[in-house]
Amino acid sequence: MLLEISIGINPIIFQYKSLIISWHGFFTMVGVLVSVLLVARWAKKENISSDIVYSVAIWGVLGGIIGARLVHVIDRWDYYSQNFGQIFTLWEGGIAIYGGILGGFLAGGLYAVLCKYPVRKLMDLTAPAVLISMAIGRLGDIINGEHCAAATSSPVSISYVHASSNAANCANGLGVAVHPVILYEMCWYLAVFVIIWKLRNRLAPHGILFVLFLSLYALGRFFITFYRDDRIWGLSLQEAHFISLIILFSSLTWMIYKIRWTSANDSES
Repeated sequence: MLLEISIGINPIIFQYKSLIISWHGFFTMVGVLVSVLLVARWAKKENISSDIVYSVAIWGVLGGIIGARLVHVIDRWDYYSQNFGQIFTLWEGGIAIYGGILGGFLAGGLYAVLCKYPVRKLMDLTAPAVLISMAIGRLGDIINGEHCAAATSSPVSISYVHASSNAANCANGLGVAVHPVILYEMCWYLAVFVIIWKLRNRLAPHGILFVLFLSLYALGRFFITFYRDDRIWGLSLQEAHFISLIILFSSLTWMIYKIRWTSANDSES
């Protein structure tokens, strides 16, 4: 291998009885905090109070946690239907980033609508911050071996050797070189971030930037998922494939009818 990354780090940072702090949980928390602070900072330039951002963020985070766990449980229902109590053991890992994005958007967006906050402006401010948050959170995924991937003999690979790694629950198990799917995703996050950042204040109406983020993420995730090794739902496709297709179809349809170029000082909402 040109670059074979071998990870032998314990996925648990600290444990005291039932209190468990994992690398996944730690980096997820850091990522969320960073994104909220960034949105609050950027919101000031749009004359949006940081208090509004923080209040929406609380509901967005709660919705994201519920959505992330729900999508994961649905994907692994064959296991959770036989181990129902495990559905609530979030500290042991097992979330789906798609559920986090959609759950956070729905909960935060609904709260913002009810409070009559500028929802679409908040969506656009959130788009680049979410990409940063996901990239930070994925660092924990890499350490913990959270996601199963297909075996590979390609020049770049990753393997897990620690006995407690979550990769031990994957079909390929420990010590097998697999595709570094999370690194693929992080590289795609960077590419999408650059595109989104360059197009700030260049697209109208407000909210279109967030929809563009969803469509670009879904596009990359669709192809990267072929290198993952999750449950097949049908047509040789995994759960994330179908979610990606739904998001792509709906977001592209909406953009075709709504998107337009605008000047930087266009104030249309």
